Amino acid sequence: MEKYEVNKTLEAFETTIKDLEKALDIEHMNLRLLELDKIMGNPNFWNDTKQAKKITQEANALTLKKTTITNLKNQYSDLIVWLEDAKEGSEAWEILEEEIKDLGHKLDEFEIEVLLNEPYDDHNAILELHPGAGGTESNDWCGMLLRMYQRFALLRGFKTEIINYLPGEEAGVKSVTLRIIGDYAYGYLKAERGVHRLVRISPFDSNKRRHTSFVSCDVAPEFADDIDIEIKDEDIKIDTFQSSGAGGQSVNTTYSAVRLTHIPTGIVINMQNERSQLKNRDAAMTILKSKLMQKELEDKQREIAELKGEKAEIGWGSQIRSYVFQPYQMVKDHRTNYEVGNIQSVMDGDIDGFINAFLKSNDHE
Repeated sequence: MEKYEVNKTLEAFETTIKDLEKALDIEHMNLRLLELDKIMGNPNFWNDTKQAKKITQEANALTLKKTTITNLKNQYSDLIVWLEDAKEGSEAWEILEEEIKDLGHKLDEFEIEVLLNEPYDDHNAILELHPGAGGTESNDWCGMLLRMYQRFALLRGFKTEIINYLPGEEAGVKSVTLRIIGDYAYGYLKAERGVHRLVRISPFDSNKRRHTSFVSCDVAPEFADDIDIEIKDEDIKIDTFQSSGAGGQSVNTTYSAVRLTHIPTGIVINMQNERSQLKNRDAAMTILKSKLMQKELEDKQREIAELKGEKAEIGWGSQIRSYVFQPYQMVKDHRTNYEVGNIQSVMDGDIDGFINAFLKSNDHE
């Protein structure tokens, strides 16, 4: 990297840092931290444990953001000083280049975190995958996507928990519900809501023909005690059935699996992972609440879009991304036009580029 390029890069860093400070509203952040500190100093603060926990989490999140932007500014200032002393081609110059790459990566990461400021972005995520028509081929594609999201979570340091799983008859997955646990899991994964299209030579076709398969991905924030949604008993229909494992064998001899239908919306939740019918019902109710809250959020977005005279494309019914294995290799997001040629890397969970492009494209909306 020549000195001219270094100067241009550092100028871009300076602009990004100023934009981040503006987005964070540092002055307001400091005032809010003082306010929270005063509240937490009250001797009766922990009398209401639930409220105390929320306030503590807010204070910790704001403190972390304040610390991060301060560290980034300090690292940038150190690079400016370093540039004055380092000579091109020297060992110090090579170290400078590495430090510039490091700061660039940190700025990109923090920029995305700052963008994750919508309601419930900081929650865990409930991710569901459902294959389209196509039998074994689509089920296999669903299994591949499940692995991709599990690998993404692993790379991010998130934990995953399969809370409902129905295997395909020959291969893959008929449907799966995945709980992804981690800070801002929903904020990141909301970018994945939509239909994912696969084009490849099918390993299940003896004639080696090219097949196109579709899997829909639904993502909702997970809600626990902070959700305020009332579900009336008369609005719920509950059916029980026998759980089935891979190959159709019985997991247990009792009818512990639960199918919960919310009559007003038509939302259906199947839950069979737990051995207890009561546990399956509780898990299904948790997911139903998350889905109803997600629907409420999307309805509000539609109303705002209509008031602005915009055509709202909210939900996960439209195709968002294509994964082409043959005749060429490319993964392309149709919303942002972001594309990658390394399919194996994407299938191994490296989907940050797609998520980042989506989040940045929505920053102005």
